[in-house]
Amino acid sequence: MSTYQSLSQEDALAIAERQLLAPSGLTRRSLETALDGLLGNGASYADLYFQAGQNESWSLDDGRVAAGSFAITQGVGARAISGEQTAFAHSAAMMSDAIDAATGTVRSMLLHGDDAARHGGVGVPSDPRRPLLYTPDNPLEGMGTADKIRLLQEVDRRCREADPRVVQVSAQLQVSHTSIVVAGSDGSVGGDVRPLVQLIVTVTAQVGARRATGNGVEGGRLDLVDLLPDRLDRAVRTAVRIAIVNLDARPAPSGVMSVVLGNGFPGILLHEAVGHGLEADAHRKRTSVFADLMGSSVAAEGVTVIDDGTLPQRRGSLNVDDEGVPSACNLLIDRGRLVGLMQDRTSAHLMGRAPSGNGRRQSYAHLPMPRMTNTYLAAGEADPEDIVRSIRHGIYAPQFGGGTVDITSGQFNFSATEAYLIEDGRVTAPIQGATLIGLGHEALRHVSMVGNDLELADGVCGKDGQNVPVCVGQPTVRIDGMVVGGTA
Repeated sequence: MSTYQSLSQEDALAIAERQLLAPSGLTRRSLETALDGLLGNGASYADLYFQAGQNESWSLDDGRVAAGSFAITQGVGARAISGEQTAFAHSAAMMSDAIDAATGTVRSMLLHGDDAARHGGVGVPSDPRRPLLYTPDNPLEGMGTADKIRLLQEVDRRCREADPRVVQVSAQLQVSHTSIVVAGSDGSVGGDVRPLVQLIVTVTAQVGARRATGNGVEGGRLDLVDLLPDRLDRAVRTAVRIAIVNLDARPAPSGVMSVVLGNGFPGILLHEAVGHGLEADAHRKRTSVFADLMGSSVAAEGVTVIDDGTLPQRRGSLNVDDEGVPSACNLLIDRGRLVGLMQDRTSAHLMGRAPSGNGRRQSYAHLPMPRMTNTYLAAGEADPEDIVRSIRHGIYAPQFGGGTVDITSGQFNFSATEAYLIEDGRVTAPIQGATLIGLGHEALRHVSMVGNDLELADGVCGKDGQNVPVCVGQPTVRIDGMVVGGTA
């Protein structure tokens, strides 16, 4: 295992080139030749995106192996831009003849006016001495198969020991290791080596005929040993707590009331209802409710929203994004005022801005677009207990499940998987079936208290058919005048 803090971006690029280019006999010179070919037929910018990855997954149900999988992916994507027109082709092979075929397809697309609906080409300075945010080591190799199974069996044992009402346990371990190299016709070359580990625990508890479930998720850009013991214990505690709490939950009330959102994963509401509306392509296409509001007040004064791809070992962090641009800490909303957007090269060029390190793609076979990394509402100064004490009647929701959002209108609908009544300033009975309904931009304006207990949680973000790993987060916050749909 390497000490990643002593390595730099230059080291990551060298490792990625050694893993991706050398086995296929590719060199910097051969990339330059291919890029020169892409610049034909009037193209003003081009890039090549190389990717190779390994993915492994194991699932246990009630202590027995339910599924296991291993996959290897590799390929190259070629992109060229001419004015408003973009041509894109990809190949699962990374040999010189396959790259020649891809670049030939791109040149033909440009010649005949075909368009892949993207545009880019802004030169970005990079610091090769910048320290790495995570280890380049392969987590698939850090632990043998038998040890991975034993880890999941340990999860099963701890869940059952935590409470005798636990009757079913499912545990899943997902591990991946991906290397990328991005070469642009502006002379830029970026590389990254990305580990990713995730442990998912699902628990079912039962008393009589009543059953309830709970989930716990832990992970990040880590080695497998980093899950032990703290992260494993936290995933178990969370899953068991939610299941046991929901055994005794009463039907949720409905109406307009004050809601306290817990820290961590409730930031999914901010991610979905607000974050996607701050991605630059939604602004240039005028599909965001925040379009034309740059510099304007869009939230309460206590609301500051940040997207930060530079947090060490976090699930959404990147040394460089999928266009070779260094990740950054981007301020989006500053004390209620809209001040920034998340940019890829395409939107940055069209909007006259600089890329922000948010160009992301699911794989070499996909075009990049502006996406979130680790997006969160910044901590305030309020004590979380004071926030609860400030409410006479309301709801406290520390965990959320699924939901739906329309980024054009800002309308959202989210279900709480763990929630409680607040009565006379105290958290009391657990409730189930609580759904928060509203408009993202209006909810931001009704944030009246922001806690000092910021926490981030792992997530997966979907957009236009592409999924990428992210973190969501926030401190404890109070939002007034929220519509709560209940079952009472």
